[in-house]
Amino acid sequence: MYKINENYLKLPGSYLFSTIGKKVNAYSAAHPEKKIIRLGIGDVTQPLAPAIVKALHGAVEEMGREETFQGYAPDLGYAFLRETIAECDYRSRGCDIEADEIFISDGAKCDCGNIQEIFSMDNRIAVCDPVYPVYVDSNVMAGRTGTYDRRRETWSDVIYMPCTAENDFVPELPEKGKEPDLIYLCFPNNPTGSAITKAELQRWVDYANQVGAVILYDAAYEAYITEDNIPHSIFECQGAGSCAIEFRSFSKNAGFTGLRLGFTVIPKN
Repeated sequence: MYKINENYLKLPGSYLFSTIGKKVNAYSAAHPEKKIIRLGIGDVTQPLAPAIVKALHGAVEEMGREETFQGYAPDLGYAFLRETIAECDYRSRGCDIEADEIFISDGAKCDCGNIQEIFSMDNRIAVCDPVYPVYVDSNVMAGRTGTYDRRRETWSDVIYMPCTAENDFVPELPEKGKEPDLIYLCFPNNPTGSAITKAELQRWVDYANQVGAVILYDAAYEAYITEDNIPHSIFECQGAGSCAIEFRSFSKNAGFTGLRLGFTVIPKN
């Protein structure tokens, strides 16, 4: 007889952004004259840029002609896109990243959730607090988070790293004796908006290499960085190639959340 994955039953409620959406819809129905400023999910508010619309039309037309039609894409994504990413997003910033270390996907959100499946169940995770819910929820469904404390709204087997005004919303390294195996970092951060300097991020890279941890680095919002001392990629830090996996999204810099396109960088070593 079939069995279900009972870890799904441990989730304390509906997906956070679904709950927010329902509350927004209810409020809008009751107060149609009110304009809501949305600070929840990182969605777009403007239509697609003309260059993107033109490219989409061109791609559809190619698929409609026998001489240019293509079926399934290569398993890693199209080579021209991966090479462009390697050159423009990484080598241009001094990062030693090759095209065959880049994996095109349907978005950073899916990759952040799916990546944990390649790691052993007994790995312990560390997350910033507050945290983008996908990092925790995907590990809950995998059975890696322990038991849920409804009063504290925390999981017994998750290491929480407070991000407060006192530490400029950049977490401290975990306490000695509480070393994690998987460290989720997101900068610029969702939801606090904080950024991390290269020196601060280098501390995390050094720490991960020292304790044998992997940093799962969500850089979906890197396009908003304007300061010179703020790294766009964790691979700008020395030694990151041996301890980090980076997630990127086109939803923010290209403004097309609904099209679902992103990529993950996994160095060979």
